[in-house]
Amino acid sequence: MTSTPTPIADSNILDARERLIVALDYPTARQALDLVDRLEGTCTWLKVGMELYYAAGNSLVETLRRRGYNVFLDLKLHDIPNTVAGAVRTVTQVGASLLTLHASGGRAMMTAAAAAATAPGSPRLLAVSVLTSMDSEELAGVGVTDTPTAQVLRLSTLAKQCGINGIVCSPQEVDEVREALGAQALLVTPGIRGAGDAVGDQRRIATAGDAIGRGASMLVVGRPITQAAVPAQAASLLLQEIARADKR
Repeated sequence: MTSTPTPIADSNILDARERLIVALDYPTARQALDLVDRLEGTCTWLKVGMELYYAAGNSLVETLRRRGYNVFLDLKLHDIPNTVAGAVRTVTQVGASLLTLHASGGRAMMTAAAAAATAPGSPRLLAVSVLTSMDSEELAGVGVTDTPTAQVLRLSTLAKQCGINGIVCSPQEVDEVREALGAQALLVTPGIRGAGDAVGDQRRIATAGDAIGRGASMLVVGRPITQAAVPAQAASLLLQEIARADKR
């Protein structure tokens, strides 16, 4: 069975569909596309991360685009400026809508990426600030003595100065990043869990409603949907939670 996004009458849910990204965190294209079918068209945004992209490549991105989905390519680019700029140009050719790079790659790298992303059809660039699996102890281990929030704000401000379109940050920092970068900033937030969900390897988490209430633009959700008995139902419940938070 092949599923494609289908219309939903409720305008609030329609808006919510533009704010939920389902993470296809699988090792093969077959498993990923099976989940897409099980979503039954509830969602319009799908994330392809490194594990899946290294296994399936551009052909999977093209398949998802043909089915009518927007693709968030989460490759977390981090290399010398010329190499990262070349990767941005390559992604432009396959039609991804969002692409991540590490803000810790620095000013020259991000500036080069932003310049490469001015070509027609380029993805919007998102700078990953501090991974949601990291806390103060983890940061100290790599020589960062500031709190996660301080480091996120420093890297987010630098990314904006370099012309990057948006920021990936945890729900714990999103309100402060929103205040620092303004109402128009695109803030994408992973680490979303339900009240009873397992935390897994995430450290800085929140519920969908809390993250939206704090100022997140879009939410990336994996296991609460992909490991649910009925993924379409889990996605629908999250869309309802987002819509309710949006109306507050």
